Amino acid sequence: MSGTTSAPGAPGAPGAPGAPRVVLATRNRHKIDELRAILAATDARIDLVGVEAFGDLPDVVETGITFAENALLKAAETAERTGLPAVADDSGLCVDVLGGAPGIFSARWAGRHGDDAANLDLLLAQLADIADEHRAAHFACVAALALPDGRHAVREGRIDGTLLRARRGANGFGYDPIFLPDGYDRTTAEMSAEEKNAISHRTRAFQSLAKDLATLL
Repeated sequence: MSGTTSAPGAPGAPGAPGAPRVVLATRNRHKIDELRAILAATDARIDLVGVEAFGDLPDVVETGITFAENALLKAAETAERTGLPAVADDSGLCVDVLGGAPGIFSARWAGRHGDDAANLDLLLAQLADIADEHRAAHFACVAALALPDGRHAVREGRIDGTLLRARRGANGFGYDPIFLPDGYDRTTAEMSAEEKNAISHRTRAFQSLAKDLATLL
């Protein structure tokens, strides 16, 4: 985290009038709603909006080679373009026997960004000969906060588990249907959104970042 000189912030619940406005570097409505729900259970009191509130801002190109680099890049460029504090995240699935891959390439592992079915099929094929005891993996998320004056904070969250050999569950997205969190008998695709959010890597990262939001805003 950068310097900790605090800036005054206004009280109120996330989204409430008078709360400091913070931009989430995404156009994904689901992610905005999800993050509002996560932050509502913390001490962070902000008015969270997506980049669509600022017209046709160009998408930030993710040129980093780590989750942290991409998250901070998106947050910093969004803060510079909007003149407001911005938050962003980068996340993915890291498989032990693949040396941490797909990692930052999780969303485009099969070659086309966002093709969840193709990504999942490819990963299952790559792991077909891997014994159950060697199928450990974790979901990782890095959340970043950047202020227009250059101050920033970066926090990490992860959830460990095992990869199954076939899909289970119809909820969630991405690799959720084959990810069995440690200590659970259901995949993250068999959990409700509330159950998944309670343990997810994204929740853990943004719960940590909420302390920086409360301090720096």
